Amino acid sequence: MTPDLAAVRRYLLGLQDTICNALTEEDGAGTFKEDVWTRAEGGGGRSRIMAEGAVFEKAGVGFSHVKGNKLPPSATANRPELAGRPWEALGVSLVIHPRNPYVPTSHANVRFFIAHGAPAAEPPGRAEPAGSPGRPSPIWWFGGGFDLTPYYGFEEDAVSWHRTARDAVTPFGPALHPRFRQACDEYFYLKHRREQRGVGGLFYDDFNELGFDQSFALTRAVGDAFLPAYRPIVARRKATPYGDRERRFQLYRRGRYVEFNLVWDRGTLFGLQSGGRTESILMSLPPLVRWDYDVQPAPGSPEAKLYEVFLQPRDWAG
Repeated sequence: MTPDLAAVRRYLLGLQDTICNALTEEDGAGTFKEDVWTRAEGGGGRSRIMAEGAVFEKAGVGFSHVKGNKLPPSATANRPELAGRPWEALGVSLVIHPRNPYVPTSHANVRFFIAHGAPAAEPPGRAEPAGSPGRPSPIWWFGGGFDLTPYYGFEEDAVSWHRTARDAVTPFGPALHPRFRQACDEYFYLKHRREQRGVGGLFYDDFNELGFDQSFALTRAVGDAFLPAYRPIVARRKATPYGDRERRFQLYRRGRYVEFNLVWDRGTLFGLQSGGRTESILMSLPPLVRWDYDVQPAPGSPEAKLYEVFLQPRDWAG
């Protein structure tokens, strides 16, 4: 079946609206500023940023639909069949950095990629139909997921987060949740620190094994599950009293978030290497952060518990 890019685009634009409206309601004071942009090589997007809200110190929810004639080397190193093909990438990506250290940071992304059958250099009017002997078929896939990065861990939050994730994908096959959960733990791992970034969630990429309709339905289920997974945690924790100690630790741990996004995150690297809009790509970075030297939490402290209990891969849903 030919992928329906228009349907994917409509869903993603609607998802961005839904998430922004819910976050605005949850914050109670902050509003999103919208920045509509175009990309010289093709396509564009709309970035929405909430800054200095009552609950969310910074929240970015971005939609993009970008096009290009040639993928960067990083994208074709392991997929040589993509070289020279025109491509399109659509997605909604968000990162939320709450003010209160007891509210976890969260990230979510759902996306669609397609490399069209005609090489970029093929002269107009000479292209053969996709799938014909002279022209390869399009290559497409979905990707996405969401993950949670607490500064102070609560078992109730980790369990509810993972159970919502499990319930979203299990209707598409019982093996998907364990696979996506493990992939999330493996992906959001800071190799240079030998640390997990958070308590995980879901992660999948290059996914087309259910065919277009069901793969798209799976991706919609993941996108639609983000608010039911995250918003109750925000509501439970946003009024928790905190002081300088908790704030300092939050800013220190935000440094890990920055390190991962700039060193390991494939989406960030793809965006920068493909000539993407830097301001939108880096909207995921927190507004304030610390890098203190060799922080060692006191034994038995809540900060130590984060490392000992919550930054260890675990089947929380089980």
